[in-house]
Amino acid sequence: MSDPRTRTIDDIAIQTDQLCLDETFTDQAVGTIRRLSPVKPDGSPDPSRTAQFIGQTHVMTGMGPVPLDIPIEAADLAEAIRKFPEAAKAAVERMVEEVKEYQRREASRIVTPDELAGGMGGGRGGFPPAAGGGGARGGPIMLK
Repeated sequence: MSDPRTRTIDDIAIQTDQLCLDETFTDQAVGTIRRLSPVKPDGSPDPSRTAQFIGQTHVMTGMGPVPLDIPIEAADLAEAIRKFPEAAKAAVERMVEEVKEYQRREASRIVTPDELAGGMGGGRGGFPPAAGGGGARGGPIMLK
């Protein structure tokens, strides 16, 4: 069974029951709040669904800035603005926990002989492992 999030080029179609007007509000310093207001296919408001608010900012790490999307439960923009700092703090804490979990899994994984060869032709199909590694000692960390 294939992953339902995976689509082929033949599957591409706009989901008309999920359309939203995307508005961006920013202080041009700390962050941005996006308001996704539900609309019908003709562009008129869809009162059967509620607006969503997503905060966005960047967190500075040792590898440079990391973009952070922050879901904010709010009824309106003013409430989203008030809740932004606490929601950002919670999102950073979740990100840190995900990184720690990733590092824990990487530290406890079984190392294969190909990996011990140090990329000297011991990778998949005779190719060395991809640059950047992504292991516990460095490389990009992919967060969900």
